[in-house]
Amino acid sequence: MIPQAPSEERVTALVYDAAAAPSMHNAQPWRFRYFQGSRTFHERADFDRVMPHSDPDARALHLGCGAALLNLRVAIVHDGWYPAIRLLPDPADPALLATVQLTDTESGESDLATLYPAIHRRHSSRFPFEETEIPEAVRMALIDAADREVAMLSFPGPWHQQEVLDLVEEAERRNVTDRGSGEDVAQWTRIDASSVNTAPDGIPDYAFGPRKRGGKAPMRDFAGTRPVAGRGSAEFEQHPQLALLSTTDDRPEDWLRAGQAMERVLLLATLEGLSSSFATQALEWADLRWPLRDPVSGRGYTQIVLRLGYGPEGPSTPRRPVKEVLDIQP
Repeated sequence: MIPQAPSEERVTALVYDAAAAPSMHNAQPWRFRYFQGSRTFHERADFDRVMPHSDPDARALHLGCGAALLNLRVAIVHDGWYPAIRLLPDPADPALLATVQLTDTESGESDLATLYPAIHRRHSSRFPFEETEIPEAVRMALIDAADREVAMLSFPGPWHQQEVLDLVEEAERRNVTDRGSGEDVAQWTRIDASSVNTAPDGIPDYAFGPRKRGGKAPMRDFAGTRPVAGRGSAEFEQHPQLALLSTTDDRPEDWLRAGQAMERVLLLATLEGLSSSFATQALEWADLRWPLRDPVSGRGYTQIVLRLGYGPEGPSTPRRPVKEVLDIQP
């Protein structure tokens, strides 16, 4: 049975689901346009929301937009349609990242619907996790989820993980004295009460998590030297469980695929009872990013570093009103 063409209300709901995706510093650098006649979404990059110092080539922007694209695909399948996707369809228009047409043709995407309940449950958790090891079966399922999006997920062994942690620590040291990195964080974090309660984007102070006083988990301190009322400190895990997501090449199309793979992994992890956060500091420095790759195979380009584990769910962070990111055309 062919589903009824979505109403404007359903289109709005689909974009609401898409926009629940993570993005660097919760900048939400996406816009959507829906064409009713062809039942097609256009996803566009909002380059005004790129981090000029931490993301000068807009790689992280593409990752966030890829994550939103995966959410859109999940929501479309949940509604009974099948998405026909084209990435970067117009070389003359690099801001047009993808087109997604709603079709009634089975496209092998039906399993995405099972991920739908996780879309609005997934939040970054910057709190301590338990030392409980993630079961091998769950790890393999997460690896398979990335593979379905033409990306590679790996769980580094002890030597490689220590190397990753050392690189993140080096990046953190640089960020402390790097004016540009500090400006990016200051622009997209909310500490004063008025912006915490009203800003539709960025990271509010209640989502910073406690200040780390011990442990090896690679946590970014979004407060820096700024005081945050009521914020405590905590011991984090001594044996963090990290996962690296990589792609074979390193072009904008690969970044979009990596963003979709990242979100597919995160949604499945949420359904499996795992919490997650990001450790992207080393990825923001060109000379630190390359050594993150698998030291044995030497293959691929690392696109994201995930911290996974069993712990408290993170709080929800604000989202821009759908009317600000969606335009519906006849």
